[in-house]
This record gives sequence, C-alpha cells and structure tokens, in this order.
Amino acid sequence: MKIQCITLFPQMFSALESSIIGRAQQKGIFSFETIYLRDFAVNDYGQVDDTPYGGEPGMVLMPEPLAKAIRSTGVKKDGGKVVYLTADGVPFTHELALSLSKEDHIVLVCGHYKGIDERIRESEVDLEISIGDFVVSGGELPAMVVTDAIVRLLDGTLGNQKSGDTDSFAQGVLGWPVYTRPEVFEGKKVPEILLSGHHKNILEWQKAKSLKRTQERRSDIYAKLQIDAKFDTK
Repeated sequence: MKIQCITLFPQMFSALESSIIGRAQQKGIFSFETIYLRDFAVNDYGQVDDTPYGGEPGMVLMPEPLAKAIRSTGVKKDGGKVVYLTADGVPFTHELALSLSKEDHIVLVCGHYKGIDERIRESEVDLEISIGDFVVSGGELPAMVVTDAIVRLLDGTLGNQKSGDTDSFAQGVLGWPVYTRPEVFEGKKVPEILLSGHHKNILEWQKAKSLKRTQERRSDIYAKLQIDAKFDTK
C-alpha cells in the first residue's frame, strides 16, 4: 500500500516512524510520503491560501495548489482514493478503516485554517472523514490517526495479527477487561476464571464482559446488537 499526505506541516509526521507503524514501513508493508503543499504555490511567496468570499474571518486553502498537488500523485490513474480530513466528514469507524485497508493507493488531504475550497472537494475528493465531533487545528493529526488505524489492519503489521481481532470494534463491540502479572496487585486479584485454564468458560466470560462494557459505555452500539440470551450482562 502507498499512502501519501498533502500537508503544510510535513515535519509533524515523524511520529509515523516509531512503534508498530514505523516497523511496518521498515518491513515494506506500506510506504508513506508527505507532499509539501507550498511546492505547488501560486506565486514565489509560497501562497497557498486566501481570504474566503462572503467576508467571514479566517483563511481558506486555494484550489490551484491543491489540484496540482493531488494530480501529481497519480492516484486517480492508480484507481486509488483521495481522502480529505475534515470535521464535517463521515465518522471514522473500524469498518471504514477495514475498507480503506484494501486500497493500494490513498492520498490524504490535510486541511488547515478554515478548510479547503469547496470546488476541490467536489472535483478531486472521493471520501471525507471526521475522527470525532470536535475541531483540531489541521488535518495532520487526523491523517496520522487514519493511517495508523488502516496500517495495523494490513497483514504483517502486528506481531500476531489475531490480536487485532479482539480489539474494540473489531467484532462490533468494545473490548473486555485484560490482566497480566502479578496475580495480586494492591489487594486486587485477577478474576479466578482467567486462571482456570478452562478456555470455553474464559471465552464466555470475555464475551459477557465485552457486552456489559458496551452496554454501559456505548449504548448506541449496544442497541444495535443481536444479544445472545446466554450472556448475562448484569
């Protein structure tokens, strides 16, 4: 997979050189490249933004530099997707990350200031994504979140790919509580069932705890579930 990111702040993406995602790059599971928007500026001063029509405060990224930057990637010829990170996009979910993980070429467009010219959204962008009901200063942090979520789904990224199968949302519910050594910490013991070695009972305990946590914390998800009567969520 090739992921490219159009940004005014390429230095921010050094975080993707670390940890699991950094190792995935080193192993060649995916490639990541930043494209500096000012390289496509409309003048020698590096201008890429201007005041919005209509008189509201703030600045808007201009269409010419963005169009040139996007088209320079060849993503359309590759049959890939152009994704714009914006607060008014569709919510980013595990299902959407899974869908994007099947793409060969993705270009992420990072907005800044008041956003990007609407004509670019209409002519060049295939998908608009929001990572939550809040606003951050630019699209760089959301782009890193989306990249991380996609790449960890690619074969070979995780040390044991099956570990991702039990993460929150991977099975449509939140994850269950997890424990490690020591068996007793500050008077609190690991649940006996996890020490029993009885795999069927452990699995049922995990599912029940997962459903309970989903019910308590994400009632919107819980309401959509087809609950198996044998799981006690009380």
